[in-house]
Amino acid sequence: MTVSTPLLDRIGDPADLRKLSEGSLRRVADELRAETIDAVSVTGGHLGAGLGVVELTVALHYVFNTPDDRLVWDVGHQAYPHKILTGRRDRIRTLRQGGGLSGFTKRTESDYDPFGAAHSSTSISAGLGMAVGSELKGERRNVIAVIGDGSISAGMAYEAMNNAGATDTRLIVILNDNDMSIAPPVGAMSAYLARLISGNTYNELRGAAKSVARRLPNFLYEGAARAEEFARGLLTGGTLFEELGFNYIGPIDGHNLDHLLPVLRNVRDMEEGPVLIHVVTQKGKGYGPAEEAADKYHGVSSFEVITGVQAKPKANAPSYTKVFAESLIKEAREDDRIVAITAAMPGGTGVDLFGEEFPTRTFDVGIAEQHAVTFAAGLATEGLKPFIAIYSTFLQRAYDQVVHDVALQNLPVRFALDRAGLVGADGPTHAGSFDLAFLGALPNMVLMSPSDEAELVHMVTTAAAYDEGPIAFRFPRGEGVGIDMPARGSVLEIGRGRIIKEGTRVALLSYGTRLGEALKAAENLEAAGLSTTVADARFAKPLDRELVARLAREHEVLLTIEEGSIGGFGTQVLHALSDMALLDGGLKMRSMILPDSYIEHDKPERMYMEAQLDAAAIAGKVFQILALDTAHLPVRA
Repeated sequence: MTVSTPLLDRIGDPADLRKLSEGSLRRVADELRAETIDAVSVTGGHLGAGLGVVELTVALHYVFNTPDDRLVWDVGHQAYPHKILTGRRDRIRTLRQGGGLSGFTKRTESDYDPFGAAHSSTSISAGLGMAVGSELKGERRNVIAVIGDGSISAGMAYEAMNNAGATDTRLIVILNDNDMSIAPPVGAMSAYLARLISGNTYNELRGAAKSVARRLPNFLYEGAARAEEFARGLLTGGTLFEELGFNYIGPIDGHNLDHLLPVLRNVRDMEEGPVLIHVVTQKGKGYGPAEEAADKYHGVSSFEVITGVQAKPKANAPSYTKVFAESLIKEAREDDRIVAITAAMPGGTGVDLFGEEFPTRTFDVGIAEQHAVTFAAGLATEGLKPFIAIYSTFLQRAYDQVVHDVALQNLPVRFALDRAGLVGADGPTHAGSFDLAFLGALPNMVLMSPSDEAELVHMVTTAAAYDEGPIAFRFPRGEGVGIDMPARGSVLEIGRGRIIKEGTRVALLSYGTRLGEALKAAENLEAAGLSTTVADARFAKPLDRELVARLAREHEVLLTIEEGSIGGFGTQVLHALSDMALLDGGLKMRSMILPDSYIEHDKPERMYMEAQLDAAAIAGKVFQILALDTAHLPVRA
């Protein structure tokens, strides 16, 4: 689809936008919305959130002197229009593609991205740091943090506001309210009040009144302050933010530029103190299919613009997420102590399916991973069987709670870690690279990883049956390998792996879904005359020391393979071999792990090639260890 964008074509960066008349901004917004829809229809990505902030994006870059004024977008799902306006329009159709633009804000990508994002609720903390840093350097600039109503539910946002509210630092927080029902009706009166409250006259009178009131006896001063706060709360609904020390303004219509522009100008020109502007927007604004189903258009594949129909490749196997959800439902039908917890990701983790059947046993705690873990620990103390379904990357936000509230107390909390390993288009911010290392360090923790979707069914059943302490199982994004599925899982013996293929010279010990690549590598090795054993560890902790010892004693080469960072499964194996004095005697032991670097977004298969964790790299590693010339050897894909 070709989009006609004559005004947008004149904008290379926000400086060009600021040359336009205010009356032309409505047209700019319309063109920017059309360009965003057209671009995402090609690349896929996050659509609804960006469409909801088109007018806000235009207004912010028009009123503020970016990039000298710092504009921080929380998470970054909504930043595609921002990227188009800030010199990246010519690359916008490379979003989330290999070598293309990131789906989130990124410091190395543009000066207009002062802070990298992708995990939520960081913008206010980062913005406050920028504002204080500017003050310490004697520089005066505006710092604006745009945070959604979902992100502001996280404790970190309130920690930052509590800190900011106790200072006179100039910080502007924009609450982009596009889902919650915390706002009174938005219309002409609220817009008028917002302009009034943000204006110089009101704030000068308010400051003068405070100066007079401070000369009154304490009881009269405190009474006057409470009365003023109560009156503002009645008019605006912003009492909570006022209590945190912010000057609250709003709510205002985030799609009405006539409302946005004067308020932003007034706030820009304020002299000191933190301000919160409450802006009400609609996800998917201006695109019918997204307006009607904002949840389905949060993240999309490529789609047909006219109909909104998304292109979905035919899956050869069910997704790991769906297999987990359906397996958990089966277990919950047999055990009413099983409950499911998610931190604002019911659809992404499959907990939405569980919730359809067990609504009273399903808990979405919002973007509050720390709370989710300790909440689960509390449930476990009462004899429930909590399953926390969470992306591996997001569990990082709750590590202290995993350590102190779960592992230290040896509570039987079940961690279902989705998106383990590399995740494709979402890139390094969402990769599940570190859970093996940080969970493997904890006493009492059991770690499992399935090699395919059938194994995942068994591990859900195993976790449901395990009451001795915490247990975690990790699985990747995407579809399984397409094998026959058991009707219901079986309980696995804790800490016991399995031999998949017997050989004599080389042993490949895989942990997780690289097993398929290990089997392909074994074919190449066998073709080169190297008899190869392939084993599936199943457990990283407790480790199957008997299996590890057997592989070490009976093979010349032992290679571990995992989708995790240094400090994970391979480290556990090396420690066990050292402890059993099996590293001497000629064993050639190596670990294949994710590299000590962040791998940029791309198609998953290309990312694993770059990480040297595909079949060719596994076979090549063995040839390297044995110093074999492979030029004449047959290689099978």
